[in-house]
This record gives sequence, structure tokens and C-alpha cells, in this order.
Amino acid sequence: MLLLCIESSCDETAAAVVRDGRQILSNIVASQVDVHARYGGVVPELASRKHVEAITVVIKEALETAGVSLDDLEGVGVTRGPGLIGALLVGLSTAKALAWARKIPLATVHHMEGHILAPFLEQELEFPFLALAVSGGHTHLYRVNGIGQYRTLGQTRDDAAGEAYDKVAKLLGLGYPGGALIDSLAGQGDPGSIRFPRPMLHKPGFEFSFSGIKTAVWRYVEEQSGPITGDHLADVAASFQAAVVDVLTAKSLAAAEAEGLSRIVVAGGVACNSGLRKRFKELAAGCNLTVTFPSPSLCSDNAAMLGVPTDFYIESGSVSKWDVNAVASWPLDTVRLDTL
Repeated sequence: MLLLCIESSCDETAAAVVRDGRQILSNIVASQVDVHARYGGVVPELASRKHVEAITVVIKEALETAGVSLDDLEGVGVTRGPGLIGALLVGLSTAKALAWARKIPLATVHHMEGHILAPFLEQELEFPFLALAVSGGHTHLYRVNGIGQYRTLGQTRDDAAGEAYDKVAKLLGLGYPGGALIDSLAGQGDPGSIRFPRPMLHKPGFEFSFSGIKTAVWRYVEEQSGPITGDHLADVAASFQAAVVDVLTAKSLAAAEAEGLSRIVVAGGVACNSGLRKRFKELAAGCNLTVTFPSPSLCSDNAAMLGVPTDFYIESGSVSKWDVNAVASWPLDTVRLDTL
């Protein structure tokens, strides 16, 4: 099945052409980083306007790169939620119009479902597995029994891990987006030089909290007699990253053990983080676990990742009706029930 997939949940306008839910023929992403960088974060209204400007251009480029036309398409997949409601509506309205006009089926997909299933675009995985979905807006642990079969094991009670990265980067004067900047700087510092807290690390269950780490960094910065620069700045970044990575890896391994799972998928924007990847690989080697990360281009928001669930839902008859609406909040546990 030849699919056009569209993603517009936040500040990337993306379109991809995917064959049979596995083969990427094109994967085009128009970023809005330059637009939002001056504000230190995403401005929802600006994001929506930029999606309107970019959506047709991105779709056209995706089709041309794949060497196909609208007549060749056999289905359309689109992110329904969660995300910024105005941004989601741009992608969903476009997808509905295309599917209706071409008389082909439409499948609406959960944003994090796309991230979790992204590794299938590069290799086949066996179910069940544990998924750590970690990004600017999400930090969740799921048991994944199959496509459309998810159970939440734990999630953040406040800030997502990626959100904490962005806020700490702003505190340190590094700019936006902060994840890649802190990761790069952390590689030059000593992660043991400052002992930041590891919230909820030793508490039972699989919940997360990252607001306290952010506050601890803020207090540390306030206590300094002058600006933090050079090696000192690298040490702060490395110490902050070590605290976040310790919590993410420890909770994930504990959840995998509790569920009797030997496979872990780490997905979402923060899955690009080199410190997180390195630590997971070190721990997995000693625990007889297999940890899978998508390639970096499939960790950040993109449309190709929607191809895996879109192909499955259309093939199984779980197509969406024309009155389906975007949702800002959408528990992944209910995704199969809410697909229609």
C-alpha cells in the first residue's frame, strides 16, 4: 500500500511517502526552529500559521522526491493528537481533504504511537516490548503488546524530560532548542562534578518528575558569584544530563523487569541524546536486554513514522470517519478505541 503521511503536531511540518508501512520513499520536514528560537520556546499561534504556509509545499516535495503522484496514493495517515490543537488542525484538515478528494481511506494516528513504532521502518521487532517515549512534551513508559495495544506503566508528574532540557538550556544561556546544545556541551564536562537530585529514583513505581532537577540547576546558578562559562558550564551540563539519564534508565530497566520484558524501545526527540544512548547500551549489556533506538532522523518529529500504524490500521479496516477531530490530549491506552 502506498501511503502519504502528514505530521503537524508542534513546530515541524512534515510529509512522507511510505510503502507497505516499512519502506520510506520520502521524508520531508520543514522546521520552525528559527521562528521560535527568539522566544525560547514554541509559540502556538505562530506555529499554526507556519504550518498553513508550509503544508502544501512539503507535501508536493514529498511526492516529487518519492516519484509518485496523488493518483498513485492508496491511503493517507495523519497525526490526530496529542499536540498543539491549531497545529494539529492544519495537518488533519489537509489529510481529510486529500483522502476525501481521492476517495482513499484515512487513518488518524497518535503522535507518540508513531515514535514508538518508528524502529519498524529500519528493522523488524518482536512484541511485546517496553517503550520509553521521551520528548519535549512526553515522558511515558508503555507496555506494547502490538500495534494499537498499549498500556501505560508510568509517566512524568510534571515536566517532560525534553522540556527540562529546554528550560535548563535557557537558564544557562545556551539558546533554543536546548536538548542538542546540552548534549554536546555535556560531552566536554565532568558528570560527577555536581550532584543534582534524581527525583523519584528510589520510589516504588514507574513515575517520573523532572521539575525538581530544573529547580536544582536554577538554584545552583543563582548561588554562583558570576556567570558560568567554559569548563564550569560544561560540568553543569554534564551533571544535569547525568541526573536525567540516571532516572530514565533506572525506571525503564525496573519496568522491564517487573513486566518480564527483554526488549526496550527508546523513542522520541530525547532518544537522540548521546548520553542516554550510551548509558542504555552499557546497562543493557549487563542485564541481558535488547535496547533499540531509531536513527536520529526518525527520533525527531517526522511523518514517515506514521506509516507503520497507518498501514496497519487501514489494512485492518480501522479507518477514520470524515468528522474525526484533532485532540490536544489523548491517552495512548485508548488509541485503538478512539481511532474511529
